[in-house]
Amino acid sequence: MLMGWIRRSKMLCFAFLLPVLATFQEAMSDSHQPLSKVAIHKTIFALDEHAYVKASPVVLGSEGQNTEWVTLEFRNPKPSNDDWIGVFSPANFSASICPAEDRLMTPPFLCSAPIKYQFANYSNHEYKHTGKGVLKLQLINQRSDFSFVLFTGGLNYPKLVAVSNRVTFFNPNAPVYPRLAQGKLWNEMTVTWTSGYGINQAEPFVEWGPKGGVRVRSPAGTLTFDRNSMCGAPARTVGWRDPGYIHTSFLKELWPNRGYEYKLGHRLFNGTIIWSQEYQFKASPYPGQDSLQRVVIFGDMGKAEADGSNEYNDFQHASLNTTKQLVQDLKNIDIVFHIGDLCYANGYISQWDQFTAQVEPIASTVPYMTASGNHERDWPGTGSFYENLDSGGECGVLAETMFYVPAENRAKFWYPTDYGMFRFCIAHTELDWREGTEQYKFIEDCLASVDRQKQPWLIFLAHRVLGYSSAGFYVEEGSFEEPMGREDLQKLWQKYKVDIAIYGHVHNYERTCPIYQNICTSKEKHLYKGSLNGTIHVVAGGAGASLAKFAPVNTTWSIFKDYDYGFVKLTAFDHSNLLFEYKKSSDGNVYDSFKISRDYRHILACTFDSCQSTTLAS
Repeated sequence: MLMGWIRRSKMLCFAFLLPVLATFQEAMSDSHQPLSKVAIHKTIFALDEHAYVKASPVVLGSEGQNTEWVTLEFRNPKPSNDDWIGVFSPANFSASICPAEDRLMTPPFLCSAPIKYQFANYSNHEYKHTGKGVLKLQLINQRSDFSFVLFTGGLNYPKLVAVSNRVTFFNPNAPVYPRLAQGKLWNEMTVTWTSGYGINQAEPFVEWGPKGGVRVRSPAGTLTFDRNSMCGAPARTVGWRDPGYIHTSFLKELWPNRGYEYKLGHRLFNGTIIWSQEYQFKASPYPGQDSLQRVVIFGDMGKAEADGSNEYNDFQHASLNTTKQLVQDLKNIDIVFHIGDLCYANGYISQWDQFTAQVEPIASTVPYMTASGNHERDWPGTGSFYENLDSGGECGVLAETMFYVPAENRAKFWYPTDYGMFRFCIAHTELDWREGTEQYKFIEDCLASVDRQKQPWLIFLAHRVLGYSSAGFYVEEGSFEEPMGREDLQKLWQKYKVDIAIYGHVHNYERTCPIYQNICTSKEKHLYKGSLNGTIHVVAGGAGASLAKFAPVNTTWSIFKDYDYGFVKLTAFDHSNLLFEYKKSSDGNVYDSFKISRDYRHILACTFDSCQSTTLAS
C-alpha cells in the first residue's frame, strides 16, 4: 500500500530520466493551467509522525449522488503559508502506476499531478500560527478512490508531510454525466456518457421512451484511449489519468417536439443492471417547422470549482456564473453550441470529468453541440494549422471522444446540423479552411445546400475569429481577424447570404454591423428589415476564461463591445422574425440585442457578389 511504501521511503530519488524532466518542462508551457505549476517530480518525502490529514466521510454517493463534499481536518507541526493539500486519484499514486520513459530506467516515485489542490490557509487564517485547519472540498465520481496529501514547500519544491485515509464513491464505476447531441438525422438524438465498465464487464444501453409511454432499450458503442493516444506532455506524462469508458447510444425515429425520458444502464454479466438517475429531453423540431426555437451560443467557458480550488487562469466565478444562468433558464433553451475551448484541461485528463459534471444539468436535457478550439486540438507535428502547445498533448483526442458531433470524420470536426428553421455550419479553425482545401469545400456545401424557404436562418460558427474583432492582439497584427480568415470565406458568406457568424477565442463580446469587405451594408443597429446585404459578425468568447482587452481604436463596423462575461441567445419566432440577445453571466440580463424582420423574397434577391452575373445570351 501507499502508506507503507511512503514510510519505507525517506526521499524521492532525483536520478530519473532527462526525458521525463524535458516532458515536464513542456507541461509547464502553459502557466495559466494551475496543475502545471505543481513540480510533482521534485517531491521530497518528509513524513512527520505528528502531522495528519483526516478525510470524512469515507464513502460518498451512498444514495446515488455523483457529487459530494468532503471535510478535511489536518495538522502540520511546522506550518507555513505555502502549505497545500493535493487531491490524488487513484488514492495509491506511487511509482507502481508510472510507466518508465525508458525500459532501462526507473520512473520518478511521483509522476501523477493531483486532480486539484488548495492552500492550507485558504479558509484557515490562523493556520500559520496553529498548524491546524479544516477544508471542505467538492469531489465528483471519477471511477477511482481518492487520497489527500499535505505538502509543505510550496508548489515548486513540494515536501510530502502526511497522507490521508482513502475516500471512495459507493459505486465508482457508475454511469455518469450524460451529454446529448443531435445525430446525423433530424429525428435522432445521441446520448454519450462515461463509466468505469468496459465491454468485458458489462453491456451499456439506454432505456428510453416518450413520457408516460412504453420504453425500449438501445445499445451503446464503447470507446476509450490510452496514454499512447496522447501526442505529448503533460497529457501522456504527469497529466495522464485513465479516462474510463465513453459510451454513445443513438435514439432514432423520434417524434418531433415530443418529450422523452431516459436513463443509462449497464447490464453486468451476472444479470445485475447498474442504473443512472432519470433524465428527460425534447426531440428536435422537423427541419423547417414554424415554431418558437431558442439557441444559446458561446465559447471559451472552461470548468470551475465550487470549492474555490485551483482553476485555469483563476476564472472560476465566470464559468460557474455562465453555467448557473443557463441552468436557471433551461426551460427557455432548446439547443446549446459551445464553440471551442471547452474545459482548458490542457493535457490534465482529470479535468474533462470535472467539466462534464459541471455541464451535466444542461447537456443531459438539451443537445450540447461542440466545436474544436486551440485548447482541444493544437500540437506540433500533428497536422494542426497552428503548431503550438495549446492542447497540452491532447491533440483533439479528448474532444473527439468525450462529445459526439455529427461529423463524417470526428478527427476533422466540421459538420452541419439543422434545428427547425436554423441551419448551422460549424467549422474547425484548427485545420486549414482556405480556398481549395477539404474544409473549404465542406463550408460551401453546407451553406449552398440549405433550403432558405424552410430554413431562413443561416448561421456560421467557428472558434477563432474568421470575421471581425477589435481585440488588442488582432489590431496589433493589423488584421482585425485571424490572419487569412475572411479573405477566402467572405465570398461564401456573401454569396449564400449568411445571416450571422459567431466566434469564440477572443474572451469578450463584440457585434458588428451587417458587413462585407470591411464596409457596413446597413446603418441600422437594432432593427433590420429586409435583406441584410452582408453578414453580422459576433464574438461570443466571454463565457468564462479571463477577459481579453480591446484595442483603443474605434472602427466603423463595431456596434457594441463589452469587456465582460456573457453568452448570446437566438430566438426564432417564425420564418420572418429573429431576435438576437447578448446576456451577461453575472445576472442573465440582456445588454445588447437586435431583430431581423424579413420575408422569403428578401433572401432570394441578389445583393453585391451574392448572385452570379448573367446576360440574355447566357
